[in-house]
Amino acid sequence: MPVFVLLSASILWGLTWLPLKFLHGRGIEGLPLILVSYGAVALLLAPLLWRQRSRWAGGARALGLIFLLGGCANLTFNLALMHGDVVRVMVLFYLMPVWSAVGGRFFLAEAIDRQRLVSVALALVGALLILGGWDILEQPLGWLDLMALVSGLAFALNNIAFRASPALPLASKVGAMFMGCAVLAGLLLVAGVQPDLAASPAWQPAAFGWMALMGLIWFLASLGTLWSVIRLQAGQAGVIMVMELLAAVVSAAWLGESELTALKLAGVGCVLAAALLEALRPGAAGH
Repeated sequence: MPVFVLLSASILWGLTWLPLKFLHGRGIEGLPLILVSYGAVALLLAPLLWRQRSRWAGGARALGLIFLLGGCANLTFNLALMHGDVVRVMVLFYLMPVWSAVGGRFFLAEAIDRQRLVSVALALVGALLILGGWDILEQPLGWLDLMALVSGLAFALNNIAFRASPALPLASKVGAMFMGCAVLAGLLLVAGVQPDLAASPAWQPAAFGWMALMGLIWFLASLGTLWSVIRLQAGQAGVIMVMELLAAVVSAAWLGESELTALKLAGVGCVLAAALLEALRPGAAGH
């Protein structure tokens, strides 16, 4: 059962770009979508978090990091996926082996062995190929590329915070992540990052149903992933979760959302191999 649930959740994660692009086409996008979707889930989880507050002793700092890092990761990932090339965003996000190696070394004193070095090298080569080979040196990365990179870095650091706080209830950590994303989106809206909001279709009553449905999709994908990974061996869970990248790449190519050139295919292969190597490491898990 956990294998089936995790496989389904991973495929669901890999296909979330479809409703995002659909809503983008209807004018329901960006910060309002993320604020309402993640905010709705956060409100549903709030009573449970309140009941668990007595179990937060000694873990307030870790919970704060998850609030900030998990919120930032979800915010930047969804914005990049909404507006960018699906394959390009997913591959740059899956540079997590690089960030996991660096973060694990500095924050958890984890050794960087030969297997991890190979996965880091493969991830970097794959990213270079996806970004156009050595042509990347002739022009700077776009803001969507930077968002995808930041999302992968934030997710990797968020996973380190998850691993470093085993005493904190899982529901509290998940709730903090969803609340962090909603709060960050709200702050950016107040700061005027997304202009012309008054005329946005996102504030029409009918749009709230679509945004709540998007929140439900994100919640089910997160719940299925987290329920399963604690019931499976870490390596087994990590390998299954790579289906997220495969589902995104295959669906985007099939539906014509992204063109897969030979260079891109080679890059996807390198990043996929890096993700598999990282997944097979002891203790690897978590979306």
